[in-house]
Amino acid sequence: MEALQLTQEWDKTFPQNDKVNHSKVTFRNRYGITLAADLYIPKEAQGRLPAIAVCGPFGAVKEQASGLYAQAMAERGFLTMAFDPSFTGESGGSPRYMASPDINTEDFQAAVDFLSLHEQADPEKIGIIGICGWGGLALNAAALDTRIKATAASTMYDMSRVNAKGYFDAEDSADARYAKKQALNAQRVEDYKNGSYALAGGVVDPLPEDAPFFVKDYFDYYKTTRGYHARSLNSNGGWNVTGCMSFLNQPILQYSSEIRSAVLVMHGEKAHSCYFSRDAYAGMVRDNPYTDNKELLIVPDAVHTDLYDGGGKDAIPFDKMEDFFRNNLK
Repeated sequence: MEALQLTQEWDKTFPQNDKVNHSKVTFRNRYGITLAADLYIPKEAQGRLPAIAVCGPFGAVKEQASGLYAQAMAERGFLTMAFDPSFTGESGGSPRYMASPDINTEDFQAAVDFLSLHEQADPEKIGIIGICGWGGLALNAAALDTRIKATAASTMYDMSRVNAKGYFDAEDSADARYAKKQALNAQRVEDYKNGSYALAGGVVDPLPEDAPFFVKDYFDYYKTTRGYHARSLNSNGGWNVTGCMSFLNQPILQYSSEIRSAVLVMHGEKAHSCYFSRDAYAGMVRDNPYTDNKELLIVPDAVHTDLYDGGGKDAIPFDKMEDFFRNNLK
């Protein structure tokens, strides 16, 4: 496997829990990319435990929201792992700051590979959690990987939809998509000529006074001590301009209505992105004979980033998640 430079000291955006053992691990996906992860195991754990792999938000690193989720679920008795996706954070893959509907779905499956062989994990009791854009990718993984017994998608984005149609589908036309493709392909020529990839920029800084409320929410998380991290794309230079190009014509939720395993979709009531979860849930249960184990949970008074770290109001429904995974990883 590729040799990675892993930070050994605690450098998370959340405090360490003294009831949970933490360690750094690596694993590889089927494209040969080595991924870095934080493993969390309850200190009093005995025997094989139900296991959960966590990733997201889109443009974040494992030291942010996914690590918080993983540690909280480990305190509740699960063996958990928060990982950096390919091309980002401490994980391998080159060029950096690229995204792929295929490779990033594979990242979840590779995490399942790792957990299936871990000596303290029960290979028959594996679930995943995807946050923000990784919520959609988690659903895509659940539709593909029959080893995944339960999936939680939190404050999810459908990255295919938002890239192809814009926010609230405001750019859903062939002409709008053609213009995006023209710009992206022109950028490809520039990148090839320069021998490097131009960055799109992370969360806007300084924050304009007239910025939409959700941009202010992103700023409040990624650009302040609340959630800033030096390796986070959103906290810094962002994805490559061409980084998400392939999402334009590769819909990730095409077969979500064939998911047989349990799924919990959670979203904030006041989140600008809530329509992604509502529509994804509706599409997942439409004509699906396996709906008894599917649930949409709308968290009252919560915005998108409240489900990253609780938003100072304990917005993340960890009790619900614990019940969900306990009931479905058995």
